[in-house]
Amino acid sequence: MVKVVFVHPDLGIGGAERLVVDAALALQSRGHSVNILTAHHDPGHCFKETSDGTLDVKAVGDWLPRSIFGRCYALCAYIRMIYVALYLVFFSGLVYDVVFCDQISACIPFLKLKRTKVLFYCHFPDQLLTKRATFLKRLYRGPIDWLEEKTTGMAHCVLVNSDFTAETFAKTFPSLSHITPDVLYPSLNFAAFDKKVEPLGDLLPKNTDVLFLSINRFERKKNLGLAVEALGKLLENPALIKRKVHLLMAGGYDDRVTENREHYLELRQLTEKLKLNDHVTFKLSFSDAEKLTLLSNCTCLLYTPSNEHFGIVPIEAMYMRRPVIAVNSGGPLETVVHEKTGFLCEPEAQSFADAMREFVTKKNLSDKYGKAGHSRVVSSFSFKAFGNKLDRIVKKLRKS
Repeated sequence: MVKVVFVHPDLGIGGAERLVVDAALALQSRGHSVNILTAHHDPGHCFKETSDGTLDVKAVGDWLPRSIFGRCYALCAYIRMIYVALYLVFFSGLVYDVVFCDQISACIPFLKLKRTKVLFYCHFPDQLLTKRATFLKRLYRGPIDWLEEKTTGMAHCVLVNSDFTAETFAKTFPSLSHITPDVLYPSLNFAAFDKKVEPLGDLLPKNTDVLFLSINRFERKKNLGLAVEALGKLLENPALIKRKVHLLMAGGYDDRVTENREHYLELRQLTEKLKLNDHVTFKLSFSDAEKLTLLSNCTCLLYTPSNEHFGIVPIEAMYMRRPVIAVNSGGPLETVVHEKTGFLCEPEAQSFADAMREFVTKKNLSDKYGKAGHSRVVSSFSFKAFGNKLDRIVKKLRKS
């Protein structure tokens, strides 16, 4: 048995959080001891396993600010994670062999104060997730970017979520050329998706013939406006309006996050501008049961981010036998097979609209691609394979 502690910035609902939860479940199911420490955990906005007692979760340091007058989010996140690390080392009383940390590497030097093994999972270099449009922003980010590279190199083991992220890691951190990250693809716990699907209820307008579904956080980098604009292009053909085509924009939404609130309003304004109010529905956050219902009943998933590090939602959709239309960059290049499990398109409204038209006009295409997608996920992205590899990694770390 290996005693493993996970440290994570904010255990809400998102792809990174899903991976952390799955990693914890995989290790726990193999007899390892698992604890999770996080700077924030809201039982009303989290994955069920973190609130129903399945996993041992403790939130510490949530009293620390998330921003300074609406700015310095990165700095505050680093401080909060360092606090979590210090709490673990000096005050938690936990006995552990390996620490699994992700997203923020600044805590690694503090985790190593106890001479424990540290595994760092790099979803994507943090410094690439923000723009530096002004001199002050570049001045602010300079030390943070240096610290990210320096501390990432201090981990005993570095994992990444895709070959795309591994290549980006090498380009972003030139001083870490001696480190070759191991790829550990995120996976699906198939049992969680094999549950009984609840009826749609009032999730959608009645009598929808073709349902396009977008699932992503309400953040600008997810390029959600592309889905709305593509629908507008698609419905420029009057004949298609009669088919009762609908788009449901569902995603993680946290009222504490300014960007979530702002971007949701921007999308509503875009929908009104394109006169698509009768064809677009917004769903702010959802339960696991509602996600299964939406995936089961949609015609196709629209996945709009460019250069996404991996993207777990396309995997979920394909397992539920739904095809995927995604941007032809980043993680989807490793998950979606063009013209077999969906379409890989340019990040342009017309390109997406052309692919969407295929599912509107070809009756059996959704089922055909959906079946192929399910087979691909089962063979390449199983929870068992994910857990077995992670099990080997933590055992090797403890012995090293």
